[in-house]
Amino acid sequence: MPNSLPEKESCEKTAAPSEHLVSSCEAYWHKMNSAGRCGVPVPAVSECFWALVGSFAGIGIVTYLAFIQEIPVLVASLGASACLIYGAPAAPFAQPRNAIAGHILSAIIGVTVYQVAGCYWYTAALSVGIAVAAMVGTRTVHPPAGATALIAVITRQDWLFPLMPVGVGISILVVVGLLVNNLAAKRQYPNYWW
Repeated sequence: MPNSLPEKESCEKTAAPSEHLVSSCEAYWHKMNSAGRCGVPVPAVSECFWALVGSFAGIGIVTYLAFIQEIPVLVASLGASACLIYGAPAAPFAQPRNAIAGHILSAIIGVTVYQVAGCYWYTAALSVGIAVAAMVGTRTVHPPAGATALIAVITRQDWLFPLMPVGVGISILVVVGLLVNNLAAKRQYPNYWW
């Protein structure tokens, strides 16, 4: 009897990693084989209209400032942020907390990785990995911000990058989101601030 207790404990200890991994190849492949259909309802034409107006206004202001006034507030990942803020304003990833904090945090991480380790394929990948993990850990996930970390490394940015263009650019998009999204009777933005 005394010998069976240690065996049971060791068996339980080896079973613990299975909580983090799928139990079989069949289960693994089954998870990828979805027979379901898209559950997203067809949006009203008005939703498409407000997404167009918001995206045009937000990106229009940012690109006007960048192209005409030569104020550096444009970064490519803001295009994807416009998709969330104006196309899915109720989504958690579109809220000001996520948009602003996610971009700034990712920009800081990207610049730090570049300044410390340079521009290589693995530092580009590392910057995105750290940024995604940091956003998950701080509850500030904003998918376009993963691109911001990548951009910081591959374009060899300095310490001003998190403020200008990233901080100012995303702040402009959020302000336009407040103005445009709340014009629509059936929209509210934000759902929460912090």
